[in-house]
Amino acid sequence: MSDAHVVCSALSFSWPDDTPVFDGLSFTVPGGRTGLVAPNGAGKSTLLKLIAGELRPSSGSVSAEGVVGYLPQDLPLTADLTAAEVLGVEPVLRALRAVESGDVAEEHFTTIGTDWDVEERTRAQLDRLGLGGIDLDRRLRTLSGGQTVSLGLAAQLLRRPDVLLLDEPTNNLDLDARHRLHAVLDDWQGCLLVVSHDRALLDRVDRVAELDGGGIRFHGGNFTDYERTVRAEREVAEKNVRNAEQDVKREKREMQQARERAARRASNAKRNLGNAGLPRIFAGTMKRDAQESAGRADGTHAARVGAAKEKLDRAERAVRDDRTITLELPGTAVPAGRTLFVGEGLRMAHGGRELFVGDGVDLVVRGPERIALTGPNGTGKSTLLRIVQGGLEADAGSTSRVDGRIAYLSQRLDLLDDERTVAENLAAFAPEMPPAQRMNLLARFLFRGPRAHLPVGVLSGGERLRATLACVLHAEPAPQLLLLDEPTNNLDLDSAAQLESALNAYRGAFLVVSHDERFLAGIGIDRRLRLEDGKLLEAGGPSAD
Repeated sequence: MSDAHVVCSALSFSWPDDTPVFDGLSFTVPGGRTGLVAPNGAGKSTLLKLIAGELRPSSGSVSAEGVVGYLPQDLPLTADLTAAEVLGVEPVLRALRAVESGDVAEEHFTTIGTDWDVEERTRAQLDRLGLGGIDLDRRLRTLSGGQTVSLGLAAQLLRRPDVLLLDEPTNNLDLDARHRLHAVLDDWQGCLLVVSHDRALLDRVDRVAELDGGGIRFHGGNFTDYERTVRAEREVAEKNVRNAEQDVKREKREMQQARERAARRASNAKRNLGNAGLPRIFAGTMKRDAQESAGRADGTHAARVGAAKEKLDRAERAVRDDRTITLELPGTAVPAGRTLFVGEGLRMAHGGRELFVGDGVDLVVRGPERIALTGPNGTGKSTLLRIVQGGLEADAGSTSRVDGRIAYLSQRLDLLDDERTVAENLAAFAPEMPPAQRMNLLARFLFRGPRAHLPVGVLSGGERLRATLACVLHAEPAPQLLLLDEPTNNLDLDSAAQLESALNAYRGAFLVVSHDERFLAGIGIDRRLRLEDGKLLEAGGPSAD
């Protein structure tokens, strides 16, 4: 195994508004495969950017041994770039073409250096990631989201990095592409640090690094091992809380009983002193001594109650905070016979390529159907969703839909205004909702207090998805048909589970594009469609592959 590694020492970082992200964070990532997990907004992507050098720490240091490759969650790529430009090989290819044509200018040889085999290496890497059929002159705008991610990964691998940083690398990848990524990472010999919500990917790592409470804890083994450890820790912590609560109740009960006993003794002593006919000075002294004794006893019990409460506070802090979103989707029941969308003979070309062949694609959505739309990357699944939504008009064919009752969650999360705050965006989608109700709603999506007033442009990928969900799912009027394009991308594991629960409670229809089989199995899919080779085919019910 390579000795490549990453070292962070006393690392601190804050946003321009002085919001702290890390404060004195120190850790070492050794060689091998490490999965980085944490709730959305904890700083996973920010940490990768600091290691990659895209952000500068406020204080402390970051060092990585060797060449660093970094695949961000959202690739900052221009749609007009060619595949060769994205891969970083375009200048060398151009120089090679010039030399092959007889131009022996020195600048060409300088550009080529030792990369005479660059085209062969590039083709081999593309083949390995399932992109062998893509021409190097093809424009990025003609590729699917999954193909773009795979192309970005190929670009990093061509750099032959010692340290590889991957931020949600399986987002938008179909099952075949995910399996190819798994094979690449299984063979990885350097230092890999991967942020992901993909359990299948995280079960292939050597260790899990948990970013929590401003620190990092390393757990040996894969994600299943990590979950087992976390579950055991939670059970112990919850048991400690229950025990501490019982201690507090017992100490309070004993203190109350001691006070009642002291009060009875004082009452009896007063009566006995009166009957004994003692001088007033002696009676006063005895009363004062009794009061001081009772006070000391009360102070002792109060101290025990305080100690028990402190123990309870420590126990409660040890219980993990499950920062899961609480979704309550609009209760818009759709009768079984109601038709929500009809598309007949839909034809569409994209980038000069026919997406839907033959007589075109036919699609009907009725009643509260739960439909999964699957198929390889680049076949037009996202395009079909946009046609259903009405944001894109087919080149041929006819459509009819329930106007104003379809909500569309784009794969690119570009629906919100980056300049507006989360609260302002929700107000634009739900103008009739009272402000107090909007704030309560955002709190259920984990935008509490000042977080609700952050501009959307500064949110992490997971936070942006939560904000988009809040706006789309609670738009006015309430949607009867949800169109979800890879909805679990960027969601942490707990929030993905909460989304499953919410969709199971939703009484409308939804059409979901997802390559996450665990997610599809959890949301009660009753109909599957597969788009492949330009045809939309019924692929069976929930048990279909």
